[in-house]
Amino acid sequence: MVLVGCHVSIAGSIDLAVGRALDAGCDTFQIFSRNPRGWRAKDLESGPADAFRAAVDASGLGPVIDHMPYLPNPASPDAEIYEKSVAALAGELRRCALLGIPYLVTHLGHHRGAGMETGQERVIAAVNRAFADAGESDVMLLLENTAGEKNSVGTTVADLRRIMDGIDAKERVGICFDTCHAFAAGYDLRTPEGVDAVFAELDDRIDLSRLRVVHLNDCKGDLGSGLDRHEHIGLGSIGEEGFRHILHHSAVRSLPLICETPVDERRGDAGNIAKVRELAGA
Repeated sequence: MVLVGCHVSIAGSIDLAVGRALDAGCDTFQIFSRNPRGWRAKDLESGPADAFRAAVDASGLGPVIDHMPYLPNPASPDAEIYEKSVAALAGELRRCALLGIPYLVTHLGHHRGAGMETGQERVIAAVNRAFADAGESDVMLLLENTAGEKNSVGTTVADLRRIMDGIDAKERVGICFDTCHAFAAGYDLRTPEGVDAVFAELDDRIDLSRLRVVHLNDCKGDLGSGLDRHEHIGLGSIGEEGFRHILHHSAVRSLPLICETPVDERRGDAGNIAKVRELAGA
């Protein structure tokens, strides 16, 4: 058995996400705790937060994962964007604590031409400041690998390790591994050897105990294309055989797997969850 789910909407009220996750057949699920397309976030009131926690407890689903909104860029050289990004990260850590969510996933952003080393230093400083501003909690921040698009920070396992090394509260940081992003960045996940190699590198450079969540997405682009375009499980360039190898790897079997796949006439969330279970059992 695998622990699989998808990203679900919080429309109407954040506690309604739990019912949507159940309807999709989730074991675990991911949300945005707020509007992901704006800077402003309405304060989270105790009523909806308590209702969310109660609904999660009653459902038996978990762990729940929160994802940072789209606009923050902790690698940005722009002072205004950077300050807003640090504030957004600290705010989201506080929201997770209120909601009882153990994991917050963040993209690492783009250095906008300032250079990889400068971008990584900006991310390190942003995370250290956000932890200090948010205060102590059990929420773990998960750094997500990127697809290798232009100016992106955190594409390789070595990049992730360098950023983690600079963060003061190392016990509060882990990894979210995105299969689409890894494939687009040049990690070949289509063969047993390729899958073994990437998880061996993660273990060697970071330690697999730091890997806490997998974003399970197929890729519309070719290997090493740098194209961050998700596809239905098994219908993209990684393919069904690749996902069989991923899903049978010991590093993955016990982790929460989140599908961030399309919803269209070919397949919806429930269909991708079913496909994951089929490939994991085959």
